[in-house]
Amino acid sequence: MTVEVFAPAKINLTLHVTGQRSDGYHLLDSLVVFADVGDRITLTKAAETRLEVSGPCAAGVPTDARNLVVKAAQLLGVTAHIHLHKNLPAAAGIGGGSSDAAATLSGLCQLYCVPLPTPEAVLSLGADVPLCLKRGLVRMEGIGEQLSALGPSPGMHLVMVNPRVEVPTPTVFKALSCKENPAMNWPMNPTDWVLWVAKQRNDLEAPAVSAEPVIADVLAMLRAQPGCQLARMSGSGATCFAIMEDAQAQQNTVAHIKTAHPEWWAVACKALTGDQFSRETT
Repeated sequence: MTVEVFAPAKINLTLHVTGQRSDGYHLLDSLVVFADVGDRITLTKAAETRLEVSGPCAAGVPTDARNLVVKAAQLLGVTAHIHLHKNLPAAAGIGGGSSDAAATLSGLCQLYCVPLPTPEAVLSLGADVPLCLKRGLVRMEGIGEQLSALGPSPGMHLVMVNPRVEVPTPTVFKALSCKENPAMNWPMNPTDWVLWVAKQRNDLEAPAVSAEPVIADVLAMLRAQPGCQLARMSGSGATCFAIMEDAQAQQNTVAHIKTAHPEWWAVACKALTGDQFSRETT
C-alpha cells in the first residue's frame, strides 16, 4: 500500500508581529488559509527512509536529513520511501517545507496506523508545522502553538505570485524595526471580511521589500489589475497574493503576469475548505 498526501500552500492573510521572547522566538498573530495548489508526496513502507524529489521546483531541494519530510519520519520512528513532487517555490513565505512535513506526518500515521505525535513534538519540526496540520480558516498566535480553527475558509478567488527570489526568514525578522506591534483587531465581521483583512497588516512586508525590492514590483502589478480587492505579501515573502473579485479577473491577472514576467511563478487558486490531506492507493 502507498499513501499519497497533498501539501497545500499556506497563505497568511495577515501577519502581526506582537513581541519577542527571551529565547529569540517572535510572537505572531496571523489569519491563515490554505490553497488548492501545493506539493504532492507519495509514501511507501521501506526498510530505510529514502527521499526522491521531482517537479518544477525540485532544484536545490535537499534529499537528506535536512529536509523536513525526512525529519518527520524520524520523529515518528518509522521508515519509508518518500517521493516529493515539488510544485511550490522554496523560502517563499507559503509554508512549503512545513506543509510538506505536516502532510508527511499525516500520511505516515495513516500508512503505519499510528497516532500523530504530541503538539509539542510536532512544534519541534518548525513553528509552522502544527499550523499546516489544520485546514479552513485558522488564527495562529504565539510562536505557532496557539491555533484557533475558525470554520471554513471564505470563498475567494486568489492569485499567488513569486518573483523567484528567496528571502531567508531570519534576515527579514532581523530587519524588522519594531517587534512590539498591535495584535489583530478581532473579532472579524464575516459580512465584510475582505475589508477587515485590508485593515490589518503583514509586519514583515516592509523589511522583506528592503531585502528584495522586486517584491514591491509584484505588489504594484497585482494592485493595478482590474478586480483586485487586496494584494499583500504572505509570511516572510517573497510570495505575494491577491484576492480577486471573480474568476475572470483572476484568470486575466495570471495571464497578464505570465506575459509580462514569464520568469515569475504565478498561479490561480482557491482556498481549501475541507480536509484534503491524503488518499490511499494500492
